[in-house]
Amino acid sequence: MVEPTVRLGPDEQLGRLSRTAEDIRAQLAAFRVAMGKGGTPFPAGLIEALRQLSGSLLTLRSTVQEMQQERRNLVALAEIGQVVNSSLELPVVLNEVIDTIIRLTGAERAFLMLRNESGKLDIVVARNWERASLSAGEQEISRTLVDRVTRSGDPVLTTNAQADPRFDGQESIIAYNLRSILAVPLKVKGALTGVIYADNRAREGLFSERERNLLTAFANQAAVAVENARLFASVRGTLDEVTELKTLMEDVFASIESGVLTSDVGDQVTLCNRAAGAILGRSRAALLGSSLNQLLPELSPELQPLVAEVKDSERRVLGLEIHPTLGERGPVDLSLSLTPLKTADQTTRGVTFVVEDLTEKRRLEAQRRLFGRMVSPAVIDQLDPDRLELGGKLGEITTLFADIRGFTTLGESTDPASLVAILNRYLAAAAEAILQEEGTIDKFLGDAVMAWFNAPIAQPDHQLRAARAALAIQRAVGALHRDLPESVRLEFGIGVHAGPALLGLVGTERRIEYTAIGDSVNTARRLQEHAAEGQILISRATARPIEAELDLIDHPAIQVQGKQAPIEVFELRGLRGRI
Repeated sequence: MVEPTVRLGPDEQLGRLSRTAEDIRAQLAAFRVAMGKGGTPFPAGLIEALRQLSGSLLTLRSTVQEMQQERRNLVALAEIGQVVNSSLELPVVLNEVIDTIIRLTGAERAFLMLRNESGKLDIVVARNWERASLSAGEQEISRTLVDRVTRSGDPVLTTNAQADPRFDGQESIIAYNLRSILAVPLKVKGALTGVIYADNRAREGLFSERERNLLTAFANQAAVAVENARLFASVRGTLDEVTELKTLMEDVFASIESGVLTSDVGDQVTLCNRAAGAILGRSRAALLGSSLNQLLPELSPELQPLVAEVKDSERRVLGLEIHPTLGERGPVDLSLSLTPLKTADQTTRGVTFVVEDLTEKRRLEAQRRLFGRMVSPAVIDQLDPDRLELGGKLGEITTLFADIRGFTTLGESTDPASLVAILNRYLAAAAEAILQEEGTIDKFLGDAVMAWFNAPIAQPDHQLRAARAALAIQRAVGALHRDLPESVRLEFGIGVHAGPALLGLVGTERRIEYTAIGDSVNTARRLQEHAAEGQILISRATARPIEAELDLIDHPAIQVQGKQAPIEVFELRGLRGRI
């Protein structure tokens, strides 16, 4: 039976050669003893041949030991290459590179320097043989030696820097007591990206050509690993920035109150925010991927040709108002803008829709218009919804009261609908006359109207404005009579008086009213109550500053409730110099 061939490893081969050499040595010693006792001598030249064989075996042993060391180094390089390339985390790669250098060379310390953006070398990792990072105060190296490597691009080895003539007189070498130093360049695609520096401050001759060649070979792998890690860190940083920007854009997009949708060239909805779903009364999930051919007709029949035009001619449509009825939302008011959706190279890839919900705005505008018909626009402009406070301030105003005479009697013979229509025509005529003089209408009191002048906007001629408004009411009623049957032709009785009053907001937080309160207001009302049909009574105190402007006739003084002295009044008939 043939025994199988057993392949011996390098260590076993070295052991067998060593044992063979020792056996030959023992045999030679035995032959020498035999020859000394008169035994048969060896053939001539045999002893010399055996001696040469013994020497060859010893040489072979040394060679095998060196090969075994080289093999261990190659295995170490392969393992280290695998380790440093197994991670793309830059700190992990850098620390592994330096710890491996110290283990391979027996160095006391090792440093890895990389070029910064300005081209200078920065120490990015500094470790010692205990695998501990060195502080800034422990990072004393020979910058002269590093500069030599940087300029030449070749490794530099010194077994005793103190005695090396290349570095004679270098202060750093002397001051830091540097001895064994080995520095090799890190290169990627022929470009120097950094330097590996290892030293020992206690031992001379620590490094040899073998360590230099080993470290140079390792540096080639380390440079690629470091560059890959740096690129990965840069890409990951860029990715993080892009992700953060994308998240920010999504947050901004989601928080926009306007509805935003985009469609592709095939008229499919590709993007929409929450506001778009809320405005259109649909969920985002239902809108995404849906066809514009289904959505647009519900909004407005004119939208489909506009979308085609925007895609073909690349013109924009801005602020198009539409008034669709949307499911549960019912009638709504929307503003729609359409713009071409373009890529970076200006290729049209669809349409962007921006939808504004005007429903609430239009409702508030309608309420303001209605409120403006109830209250003077000047009052509305003075009100700040965020700073409404009950109370008021004292001011000088001229108050006008106008009441329709005979209206109560008319109501007994007229149906309510017709009565209200007639009332509104008279009150509208009075209100228009007052507003023409920029007066403030306080309120309508059944068939009467109360207004004042000089507030909230100051009017130096407020007495004259009130007088002109009263006369304008009379003229407006005359014009109205030409269009009304004689049975409903009524007249106003008007009272005008100026004086101090408290103007401001009265009421509660749930119901407030901007009004004027004071004795002067009450006096104006009392004058109105004493005025006959078509008559304007103005207090003498009010008329005196503008008497030259007015056509007045004397009127008996009026005793009103609550006042001890009668009120002196005039009847206002017109303006002087006018017919």
